[in-house]
Amino acid sequence: MISLQSITKSFGGFQALDGVDLEVEAGTVQGLLGPNGAGKTTTVRVLTTLLEPDGGDAFIAGHSVRTQGHAARRSLGVSGQYAAVDDKLTGLENLTLVGQLYGMRRRAAKTRAHELLEHFRLDGVPKGQRAGSYSGGMRRRLDLAGALVARPPVVILDEPTTGLDPRGRRDTWDAISALAEDGTAVLLTTQYLEEADELADSIAVIDGGRIVAEGTPAALKTEAGGARIDMVFEHGGTVPAARAALSHIGLEVTADDAALRLSATAPHRQESLQAALIALREAQIEVVEASLRQPTLDDVFLQITQKPAGVRSGEDSATDPSTRHAEAATREEVRS
Repeated sequence: MISLQSITKSFGGFQALDGVDLEVEAGTVQGLLGPNGAGKTTTVRVLTTLLEPDGGDAFIAGHSVRTQGHAARRSLGVSGQYAAVDDKLTGLENLTLVGQLYGMRRRAAKTRAHELLEHFRLDGVPKGQRAGSYSGGMRRRLDLAGALVARPPVVILDEPTTGLDPRGRRDTWDAISALAEDGTAVLLTTQYLEEADELADSIAVIDGGRIVAEGTPAALKTEAGGARIDMVFEHGGTVPAARAALSHIGLEVTADDAALRLSATAPHRQESLQAALIALREAQIEVVEASLRQPTLDDVFLQITQKPAGVRSGEDSATDPSTRHAEAATREEVRS
């Protein structure tokens, strides 16, 4: 239902996509993860026909985004990083308008709008209240509902739970799972790694404009190695010394100096933990807390990209070079 075939895209001297191949089947959720600047936003813009690739082609429900853009868009529902709602319309009017833009008759569009407002817990909003007065979470839920009005066979969700409270995020997760159960192909980009772990049937990690890893969450965790050691320290200055001490005994270490934490591989589980504690004691490094656990997607992400994950670190698309170049190109297309 979604197919990217050797997609390339550059902006001046910046290679945003460098031969991306990806397939998403009907009834599955495909997670797309990557650090800022990796190419996620450019991939979404190509699939939604906002950008034309320099090379290769992409297909939505069998329709080429290069030569059959109109048909591709009719098969597609999209919820972007920021809620795209009309502040001067009510929630019902927003969704009804979207349905009519998809070619639905007004009565059918209105009926579908009522269904979605109830599903996303927006049916209790006072009649006549305009979307401009909605909270951020309410606007986000309304935007996601808009992507589902026409029951498209393909849905692209670009960080759909940004700004939602825990209840709103859980409601959104339920909606995404229901979409897949109904046979919809879903492409999900997210920086919440636990979200990808919860929802995705398969995960692709993009870095430097290339897919560098792909598989089920369980398979990727297995590839990341066995158990992990987590440690917490009292003073930030001890973290680099602890990293050196653990590296010296052959453990692979990732550290967060600011959070006074590090994580290390534990190929022999308890024996590795004991060896790590002995090495730190000999180096006269005090450990506040140490624990043994199974690998997570955070470990996969850090190991594959070798960069800080930036998960909810305050980074956003404004820092993404591919986003800046893509937005500039889109503005230029609009002016033309």
